[in-house]
Amino acid sequence: MDISNVALLRRLRNSGDWLAALISHLIDVEAPSAAQGRLIRIIDGTSVPQAGPQARKDSKLWRIHSAFDLPSERFTHFELTDEKEGERLDRIPVVAGEIRLADRAYLQPDRLAAVLAAGADVVVRAGWKSARWLDGAGNPLDLISILRENAISGIIDRPVHIRRKNGPALPLRLVAVKKPAAAAEQARAAARRNAQREGYSLSQSALEAADWVILVTSLYPDEYAANDVLDLYRLRWRIELAFKRLKSLVGLTAPPGFSEESAKPFILAHLLMVLLLEPLIDGPEISPRSANAQAA
Repeated sequence: MDISNVALLRRLRNSGDWLAALISHLIDVEAPSAAQGRLIRIIDGTSVPQAGPQARKDSKLWRIHSAFDLPSERFTHFELTDEKEGERLDRIPVVAGEIRLADRAYLQPDRLAAVLAAGADVVVRAGWKSARWLDGAGNPLDLISILRENAISGIIDRPVHIRRKNGPALPLRLVAVKKPAAAAEQARAAARRNAQREGYSLSQSALEAADWVILVTSLYPDEYAANDVLDLYRLRWRIELAFKRLKSLVGLTAPPGFSEESAKPFILAHLLMVLLLEPLIDGPEISPRSANAQAA
């Protein structure tokens, strides 16, 4: 059946609710149950630019907020917003018993407390200044001093509290490991570049903190040793590969058209393709476009 571009665009604009319903159904079918074992849920987001010169000028984006579950190696949640909606640790519903992994952008004490209250555990990366650190008595804790005190051993595992805006301080566990020399030097170099680009002076404390991977977790030390917590956080790279698949395998780029009515269905259709293709991907990932080029 032949169909004009205008007619196709009209159908695409009217298909948003239908595509969202299909995605919701597939996610419900594929989502693993916490009763089958401890679920690892990685939280992160990616974005694509909005179309049009004015949108580019204003840095307009479509954000895709996602959950990626292990061991199923599947996306189990998508939420689409514009750039005004930031990352939130509690945006995605909790599966009781899950361990939620997230990068430092998600160290949000009140939202972290909400995730814990819903029955999850967390492993979240932290910046040295990204929280108001407290000891058990509620006194300020000098994190840089703690890093210096443990520079020789290269590992930290101790109780810590984080101040909240809306509630009592949150009791957690601080787990940190010193990076290998080469990785530490790369981190310091990146910190210097960022400071130069943003036009601020880099403190000695910031350089010292760059030598460490700093995590907070709710997992108990008698159940998960410090190395276990670090190994769990290292699983976060899986969602980076999944985003690569999302953008390369199915060719997700900036959607056509200037309106939300046409952009959202375009993105939802690509998310649906990922959900349909994921169960079939067992070997190396090859983009359909690159496969066509090889065939040619």
